[in-house]
Amino acid sequence: MDQLQKQGWTVGGNLSIDYRWAAGDKERMDAFATELIALQPDVIFTRSTPATASLLKQTRTIPVVFTVVSDPVGEGLVASLARPGGNATGFTNAESSLTGKWLGLLKEVIPSASRIGFMFDPKTAPGGGHYYTQLIETAAPSFAVLPTAMPVHIPADIENAIEQFARQPNGGLLVLPDATTNLHRQLIITLAARYRVPAVYAFRYLAADGGLMSYGVNVVELFRNAANYVDRILKGTKPAELPIQLPEKFEFVINLKTAKTLGLTIPPGVFAIADEVIE
Repeated sequence: MDQLQKQGWTVGGNLSIDYRWAAGDKERMDAFATELIALQPDVIFTRSTPATASLLKQTRTIPVVFTVVSDPVGEGLVASLARPGGNATGFTNAESSLTGKWLGLLKEVIPSASRIGFMFDPKTAPGGGHYYTQLIETAAPSFAVLPTAMPVHIPADIENAIEQFARQPNGGLLVLPDATTNLHRQLIITLAARYRVPAVYAFRYLAADGGLMSYGVNVVELFRNAANYVDRILKGTKPAELPIQLPEKFEFVINLKTAKTLGLTIPPGVFAIADEVIE
């Protein structure tokens, strides 16, 4: 909202905003998409792949600006990155080297790691989980780790998956970014600590909440940039004229308190590349 105010938009003045929060529930996303479209707004802002897909299933006319969407072309949301070609445009949170970076960080922090579990919800993950699974399986041999898919849907699945994974030694956890893992992030962080499983996450706020480390885009910055796109659309630019923006920067955050709790010593080389260390 601050960024829109800088552009001259004020709630109660020349701007009205309606909010919906689906809490990772795909059915609610579909229902809320129907409600928002019925309001006939000038533009809809959305976060996540499934929320954006819900909207675009129901409207190909109302402009949509999305953020935190990993694979907009592969999901069929836009025609191409340079030329979206429809009523949607926005900002991605991933590029192909990201998974290799996650695996590499886990391997540096736990050199003995031979297994990497990656957690996602097939209902809300990009490509039903296939997008990241393919990238992880391709990158894993370079780090001499065996990737293990950990599909989850509800909190009970999360606890069962982490408990079972922790039964064997030399494992690290990669928590993939999707609506379900984001919704249940505190549970995942708590269980990773309880079962002493080192984990890497996609967003800074997960490390701030107690996760061991995170590497990914700055979501706040994505939202600011998206506000600029919303501003341009409100002033007459068509979404098809605004190219999809790839991440310009990734930030690496380490939670030193969590590392100490897990009995881990963070190598100096890892500290050296951290953008932030939380103590």
